[in-house]
Amino acid sequence: MNYTPLLLSLKIASIATIIVFIVGIFLARIIARNSFPGKNVVESIILLPMVLPPTVVGFGLLYLFGKNGIIGSLLLEWFNFQIVFTWIGAVIASVVVSFPLMYQSASAAFQNFDLNIENAALTMGASKWKVFWTISFPLAFPGLLAGTVLTFARALGEFGATLMIAGYIPNKTETIPLAIYFAVESGNMEAATFWVVIIVLLGFSSIMWLNWWTKRNILRFSEINDKR
Repeated sequence: MNYTPLLLSLKIASIATIIVFIVGIFLARIIARNSFPGKNVVESIILLPMVLPPTVVGFGLLYLFGKNGIIGSLLLEWFNFQIVFTWIGAVIASVVVSFPLMYQSASAAFQNFDLNIENAALTMGASKWKVFWTISFPLAFPGLLAGTVLTFARALGEFGATLMIAGYIPNKTETIPLAIYFAVESGNMEAATFWVVIIVLLGFSSIMWLNWWTKRNILRFSEINDKR
C-alpha cells in the first residue's frame, strides 16, 4: 500500500490549519471588536465558502490562480511558477474552504468574555499586545482550539475545490479524498475502503479528543469554583 495520500493529506491539512489559525484569529479579533460600515458584507464574504458547493469555490480559485488568472498569470510571468496542479493549490483550497469554521469559532470566542476586563488592563498601562496575549487569548482559547480542530478535520477531508485547482496527480496532489474517489472509479474497492477507514478514524479521533478536552476543562473549572 502506498501511504503517500496519508502523508500528503496530513501535510496539507497541517499547513492549512496553521495559516487559517493565524489569519482567522487576526481577522476575528479585529472584526468582532469593531463596528464599521459594510461589516455584514465582509463577514458574509468570509463565510460564503461554507455554503457554496466546493466546485464553485474551486472554480473561483482557478479564476484567480490559473495560468490566465489574475494572480496566476502574474506568478507565471514574474517567477515562472504556477499553483495549479501542485500541492500548494491543495493547501489554498483547504484554507479557503475551512477558514469560515475558524473565523466563526474565533469570533464567538472573542465576544464571549467581558470587554471591561481588557479595558481595565489597558487603563493600568498594559499595551494592547500584552493584553491580547495575557488576557484575550487565554480567555478565548477554548473556542480557538475548537475552531482549530474543526479546521484541521475539514482541511483533511477537502475534495471538490482541491480537485478543481490541484487535480489528481499520483504522489503529488493525491490526498486521501482524491485517492478514495479514483480508487472507486477504477474499481479498486479494497484501496477505497482502506482510505475511508483511515480518514474516518482521523476525523473521529480529532472530534473525540476535542470533546474530551472540553469536558475535562469544564470539570476542572467546576472543581475550582467548588473549592472557592
